[in-house]
Amino acid sequence: MNSVKIILALLVAGPVNAADPAKASFEKDILPVLEDYCYYCHGDGKKKGDLSLEHFKTEKDIQRNYKISELIFKNVVAGEMPPKDRKKRPSKEEQALVADWIRDSLDDFYANAPPDPGRVTVRRLNRSEYNNVIRDLMRVDFKPAKDFPPDDSGYGFDNIGDVLSVSPLLLEKYLSAAGKIAEQAVAVPPRGKSMPHTLLTEFQKQYFKYPIPSDNRRRVAEDFAQAFMRRAYRREVTSEEIKSVLVLAKQAVDDGGSFEEGVRLAVQAILMSPHFLFRWELDGAPDNPQAIRSLNEFELASRLSFFLWGSQPDDQLLKYAHNGQLRKNMVKEVGRMLKGVRAQSFVENFAGQWLELRNLEVYQPDKKLFPAFTPALRNDMRQETELLFAHIMRGNRSVLELLSADYSFVNARLAAHYGIEGVQGEKFRSVSMRGTSRGGILGHASILTITSDPNRTSPVKRGKYVLENILGTPPPAPPPDAPPLSESGEITGTLREQFVKHRQDPTCASCHKVMDPIGFAFENYDAIGRFRTKDNGSPIDATGKLETGELFGNASDLRLILLNQKREYFARCITEKMLTYALGRGLEHYDKRTIDNIVERLVKSDYRFNELVHGIVTSLPFDMKRGEAGE
Repeated sequence: MNSVKIILALLVAGPVNAADPAKASFEKDILPVLEDYCYYCHGDGKKKGDLSLEHFKTEKDIQRNYKISELIFKNVVAGEMPPKDRKKRPSKEEQALVADWIRDSLDDFYANAPPDPGRVTVRRLNRSEYNNVIRDLMRVDFKPAKDFPPDDSGYGFDNIGDVLSVSPLLLEKYLSAAGKIAEQAVAVPPRGKSMPHTLLTEFQKQYFKYPIPSDNRRRVAEDFAQAFMRRAYRREVTSEEIKSVLVLAKQAVDDGGSFEEGVRLAVQAILMSPHFLFRWELDGAPDNPQAIRSLNEFELASRLSFFLWGSQPDDQLLKYAHNGQLRKNMVKEVGRMLKGVRAQSFVENFAGQWLELRNLEVYQPDKKLFPAFTPALRNDMRQETELLFAHIMRGNRSVLELLSADYSFVNARLAAHYGIEGVQGEKFRSVSMRGTSRGGILGHASILTITSDPNRTSPVKRGKYVLENILGTPPPAPPPDAPPLSESGEITGTLREQFVKHRQDPTCASCHKVMDPIGFAFENYDAIGRFRTKDNGSPIDATGKLETGELFGNASDLRLILLNQKREYFARCITEKMLTYALGRGLEHYDKRTIDNIVERLVKSDYRFNELVHGIVTSLPFDMKRGEAGE
């Protein structure tokens, strides 16, 4: 459970003036409220929605039925229960008291519950991982997964085990790709000829020393199979596994093929193996959800490499794993991996999905209104944000610089877009943003563009973006009957003036009063991130007030509020996002203790990037797992 989300929900419900929940008694203070307002539908023999509260008589009942209690909590803080059409409804103070008390009770329960690393579904390589693994394993320069079906996403990421299904079409693509990869990686000599050195590929040079004596080919093939399969399967391999592949290679030779054709067939078979296509973490007791174990070091090496590189472990990680030394060298390895070129995958995949940069690829503004938006400018926008993230990552700088950076990375085209003089050429360079209205990613054209509509800015999208991706407090989805912003007819006045009318609708007001002030702080930036002072001919008003009471005059003021008063919100948000990405699963109630520990560690380190990663890779859910059986 995310305490930040709880706070936001309570803010949406109204101000909190209730008594301290820590001093409240369930029997004396909480139960009477439930009986007064909830038993009409969920008590006295009634079970609306298949929910009865008659068994909730003590605090232990709340904790014992924690999943139901979480549901009650969420409905109370969202103001959805009791139903809005009920005449007898609790006061805001009563709502807050009940919600706070349930929250505190569950927090105590989770903090003292037995450790649970959670369950991660055996998952296949997604498209990005497949391409990266083929690049690193085969030393070939193409991306075979570009033709694969798109990967589904869960919790904002496309590496979530539960959504990475395997369709018949994908199996066909795997087979086709394996054949093409093997053909490109293993050159074959002309029929009846020896292998010319000039035709050897980088793959062959890595695994074979030519010429290969004809009487030593079996030994050479065995050594190749062991070395290649160890890398491809990301673990030690058995003699039986080696034999099964060599049988195929021998068959190709027996049918009149060359030694290289046998190797090519063996490679194709290995690339089709589930041990290559899937990230296996085998269980001794898969049907026992309570069977918790530490990952072996090869499994840990894979988790680490796919987390930071989106690819297989390199030889150094495998060597540490083989010697049982990886855990002892985790901190050192994280530093090495984050500085390496392969960490660019982490920038593109984690940051690209968390910050929604991938949405730039499909964003199409109105060409008549925004002719300056070109494919080249689109790429520049994305690259600026990726370069800032990479700079912070590789330099082990504070993650708060994602919000506070008074510098950025631009080329001539993006500099002109921002009105910055003195930058020439296509190459990106670091420039100071001091004296401008921009700072951190919230001033980047990439973020300002993806949070706009094709023909105008969107304070709703921008406010929602900050709540969800910066503060970790996403607002609820709009009700199905929510009216659109503008009806038919000519649009007049500023967008802010139009929103005032929109918020008069009670179905919209509760959420919009939280999102809109944040979004309007960025109205000085148009739909493609250019600075402006007027909207529809009228001066822009970027002032606002947060639900927590903080006043701001523009985006710069809001950024300072986020950095000063809300920094731990951001720390928790980036921790939760990165932990989700690292584990390949959604976070559960039993992860709260882990999140709290990582955030505490991050804060104590002055928010250093590496400390966030260290906290994740040394955490219980990253280092261990439990049985594959259901929750």
